[in-house]
Amino acid sequence: VQLQASGGGLVQAGGSLRLSCAASGGSFTDYALGWFRQAPGKEREVVAVIRWGGGRTAYADSVKGRFTISRDNAKNTLYLQMNRLNPEDTSVYYCVGRIRWTTNWSSASEYSYWGQGTQVTVSS
Repeated sequence: VQLQASGGGLVQAGGSLRLSCAASGGSFTDYALGWFRQAPGKEREVVAVIRWGGGRTAYADSVKGRFTISRDNAKNTLYLQMNRLNPEDTSVYYCVGRIRWTTNWSSASEYSYWGQGTQVTVSS
């Protein structure tokens, strides 16, 4: 399984960005895919996760109501729409995946597949 993230960049506070993650090398119906992020000097933290088949989602409290995770089955692409960005959202964002949904969805150690990161910088 390969995950290729894109879409990061520099944006002003209050702005929006959409991250994309192209997934390949598997049949993702039974997978859970999502996004983690890591800021300098901090641990990786979950942002949002989606169950590919069925669309069940889960979000970190810090992004609820601002970020939306979605997927396009035909394109095998995962998205993260990020609105009302603030400087605390500045991080490297990683696309992640695992077989089957887990109740421990917020733990980085649960995910076998990691894409390369994409930098998101929010200026104040």
